[in-house]
Amino acid sequence: MTQISIPRPDDWHLHLRDGAMLQGVLPETTRHFARAIIMPNLVPPVVTGAQAASYRERILAAMPEGAQFEPLMTLYLTEDTDPADVAAAHASGLVKAVKLYPAGATTNSNSGVRDFDKVRAVFDKMAEIGLPLCVHGEVTTAEVDIFDREAVFIETVLDPIRRAHPGLRVVMEHITTKDGVDYARAQDDTLGATITTHHLIINRNHILVGGIKPHYYCLPVAKRETHRLALREAATSGEARFFLGTDSAPHADEAKESSCGCAGCFTATNTMALLAHVFEEEGKLDALEAFASRNGPRFYGLPANTNTLTLEKTDLPAQWPDKLITGAGPVTIFNPGFPVYWHVKD
Repeated sequence: MTQISIPRPDDWHLHLRDGAMLQGVLPETTRHFARAIIMPNLVPPVVTGAQAASYRERILAAMPEGAQFEPLMTLYLTEDTDPADVAAAHASGLVKAVKLYPAGATTNSNSGVRDFDKVRAVFDKMAEIGLPLCVHGEVTTAEVDIFDREAVFIETVLDPIRRAHPGLRVVMEHITTKDGVDYARAQDDTLGATITTHHLIINRNHILVGGIKPHYYCLPVAKRETHRLALREAATSGEARFFLGTDSAPHADEAKESSCGCAGCFTATNTMALLAHVFEEEGKLDALEAFASRNGPRFYGLPANTNTLTLEKTDLPAQWPDKLITGAGPVTIFNPGFPVYWHVKD
């Protein structure tokens, strides 16, 4: 197969930032994606419905001329989140999910949750109205090794939340382990799981072997090869519970290439070509449509997109710039480390 057409894909986990960075990176997503779940971890975070509405207006104002793209807004869960405000924002059609960051787990997560008892009323309201909870699935306790934090989160935080709030719809975002794959498969259809492009391609050796590679550093951090292979098997399985969330996360190079570099891989530019390569390698190119275009909308109760995106394989490798130049500084585009012969057709 050298050509495949799928319903225009959606990105169910995306960082756009704000200001000059937003203006620089948004066109990279609108070129290929119809919708995206927008992460709320700005500074300050997007906590209320009014703040989400204001952020959405800034995104729309930054849209390239002629772009057809819908930002799907989320709220940042804090211990002071008002269940009534969450319900009103959802009822208005503005907010599609609430994001749980354990405090200190990742970029701009210091306003996240430390005491889960303080957010139980929010979880109850979300279960009642069918609003999904998107979770960054890592514990932050210092004694837990960074490579074990996802598995420990599932056991000590996620599973207890789901048992205490039956019916709560949950998205395990950017799963990185076989533990995550196995847990997702053992649950009912109130749980979904997103998988990123870069976690299908890199393992922890890519970050550390031959020198530290800051542009492969992300959170959750890439794990052993056995986990990467489990993610590839899950993503290409066609199972409805697994869908694309790129977690494309732009940082200016000066913030990545420093003594305390930021976590995040910027993949918005080349995700679809990379996915076609991965799915073809697995002999599952026909499952790309489910992963990128159908499973996510189904979980969120939205229709699949009616327009299409076509990918074509040629004899010439795809070319994209090393860096995206933005008003907030240059952003390094994820480099898979191998030639890719799939292209998105104009």
